[in-house]
Amino acid sequence: MKTPACLLALIAAFGACAFAQTPSTASSPTLPAIRVSDNGRAFVRTDGTPFFWLGDTAWCIFNHPSPQDVDLYLDDRQAKGFTVIQGCVAVWDFRNHRNPDGQLPFTGTDPTGINDAYFKNVDSIIAKAAARGLYVALLPFWTKNTRTGPFADPAGMQGYCRYLAKRYAGKNIFWVLGGDTAGTDIQPVIDAEAAGLLAGAKEAGMAKIMITYHPTGRQSSSFWFQDRPWLDFNAIQSGHFINTTNFQIVGGDFAKTPVKPTLDMEPGYENITNNLVRTNVTAATPRIQAVDVRRSAYLAVFAGAAGHTYGNGEVYEFFHPAPDGAPPPGNAGWHANMDWKDALKLPASGQVQFLRYLVESRPMLERIPDQSLLAGTVSNRAVDRLAATRGTSGRYAFIYLPAGQTGVTVNTSGLSGTTLAAWWYDPRTGGAKAAETFAKAATHSFTPPTAGPGDDWVLVLDDTAAKFPPPGRAPPTTAGR
Repeated sequence: MKTPACLLALIAAFGACAFAQTPSTASSPTLPAIRVSDNGRAFVRTDGTPFFWLGDTAWCIFNHPSPQDVDLYLDDRQAKGFTVIQGCVAVWDFRNHRNPDGQLPFTGTDPTGINDAYFKNVDSIIAKAAARGLYVALLPFWTKNTRTGPFADPAGMQGYCRYLAKRYAGKNIFWVLGGDTAGTDIQPVIDAEAAGLLAGAKEAGMAKIMITYHPTGRQSSSFWFQDRPWLDFNAIQSGHFINTTNFQIVGGDFAKTPVKPTLDMEPGYENITNNLVRTNVTAATPRIQAVDVRRSAYLAVFAGAAGHTYGNGEVYEFFHPAPDGAPPPGNAGWHANMDWKDALKLPASGQVQFLRYLVESRPMLERIPDQSLLAGTVSNRAVDRLAATRGTSGRYAFIYLPAGQTGVTVNTSGLSGTTLAAWWYDPRTGGAKAAETFAKAATHSFTPPTAGPGDDWVLVLDDTAAKFPPPGRAPPTTAGR
């Protein structure tokens, strides 16, 4: 049906012609909306049940892969327990990399010329994610693309974001502004984008949407936007380092007011070069391995994060290596030049789910970080750092041992009950082993089943009166070690 001429004239009068028509999206199941928990630390569904953010970076999902490859990817991530897929509508190559329909997101050189045909593929992918119970963390625009010109114009970007929020109102969406960019000099455009999202959602009848900001390395959205009413939760990019500092950034966010959830939305990617080394890369160049990915995840979540994101360079680009003899495409210096379908099988992508299942197996909305559980000095070096978290009731505690440290002494007197049950939880398999039940005293020492680099463990302590089940939710084939 054509828009009446009088309505078009009215729209033009308000300068919003390019954003006027918001076609319906592809049909999909309606997932429960997500909001911030009452204590401001976590996510919950509309019925109040906890939601653990287990994200995967698929930045290029809306323009690089075929529909069949999208299905393969989403099936894999659903099977591995992910809950959120992070993708960007207009990623870094938005000007020239056409989607499977042969479309670009914009018809011209500024954000007012929205190409509706491009968004039919976006519609389909969001619907496919919903059909698998997955939420989408949707970036309207990779801000690192451009810092000047029409895509840095607040008015144009506000209108573009308004269009998106209207189009995807009520969908399985978290909104993510920014894109690998410090917020220092671009706050006006980010505030305008947030205003556009809120306006578009309101026009579509949405009272509330969830918005955050994705910064660059070793930064958090809280550095610039903590006091913004539109910022519902903080996002961190801790960077691609074996010796991560994400637990420090998470801890900093946890201490800030107003209280907001925080999480590491971009830690070190599995199989990427440590410190993003790009030159003289050889087989001996250190790369981030599965143990490093696990360590980063447990340190962040035990420091108070409301979830965590996994990533891999080949997967997020849906990367195919160049034919033999051809120059390698992309950032092959720090990529492994592995086909993305092979990279899907890297071990940590199947191991991070066990962190989710561990946290979900105890009352997660009462969980807080508590390093005072650890007797003695705790290292700030990630590869050696012990990390502790517990329920505010004292009914349970988790302690992460990144290298299977022996003789770890825990201050147990602050936990509830008179008798404690100890478990060893394996981050590699999700298996749990009952260790011992003992009368609570001031302290107690523990030694894990195995020790050394790569043998990380989680010590789980339960008040026996709570009658908690074994920690985690291990599949039958991963019963533990």
